[in-house]
Amino acid sequence: MRVLRFGILPLFVVAMGINVAQAGVSIGGTRVIYDGGKKEASLSVNNPDTIPYLIQTWIETQSNDAGKAPFIITPPLYRLDKGQQNVMRIIHTGNLPEGKESLFWLNIKSIPSAERKDNTLQIAIKTRIKLIYRPVGLTQSTPEAQADKLHWKFAGKFIQVTNPSPYFINFNEITVASKRLDDVTYVAPASTASFALPTGITAGAITYRIINDYGGIGEAHHGAF
Repeated sequence: MRVLRFGILPLFVVAMGINVAQAGVSIGGTRVIYDGGKKEASLSVNNPDTIPYLIQTWIETQSNDAGKAPFIITPPLYRLDKGQQNVMRIIHTGNLPEGKESLFWLNIKSIPSAERKDNTLQIAIKTRIKLIYRPVGLTQSTPEAQADKLHWKFAGKFIQVTNPSPYFINFNEITVASKRLDDVTYVAPASTASFALPTGITAGAITYRIINDYGGIGEAHHGAF
């Protein structure tokens, strides 16, 4: 009887496109928006490669604590043969604030079979995407619709953005005086975030784009002070 072996050398990546390709396995999205009015959310994983993969999944809190995330994902570990697709179910199991969104991290590790005869290096790849819980009372709007409510302030070598809305605002880009900022991420609900300004820039017109619920890039917005 042939034993299927799987490599265990990890390589960590962050999902950036509409479909994330990871060594032959593709994920059907770059984020999951969990509608608080529904019993579960789902996410597909496809294997268009010619070899099977072992897929491992788990959910962590915003601070990377897997033990406290109030979700279960099923199946947490499974084999995905060539040409197969699997739909994972995400189920909310605990209490979360109902007046604002909550952010978690969904991790998907794909471990390729080591049964190939050549000397090809088999690498396990971990993809990490956002899982955002949206309470039922917030499902009538979106972060894109709230983007013009952000308030901006220059603070030395940084620019601060305050988000008065109950939604996570995920930035695709921020420019100040036509200079694009590096390493922009997101601003949480009812919170303030700071991002480093380009060298020599201390003021100027602000333009920003955010990432919508489907992973697409929204229209340009202009900063208000």
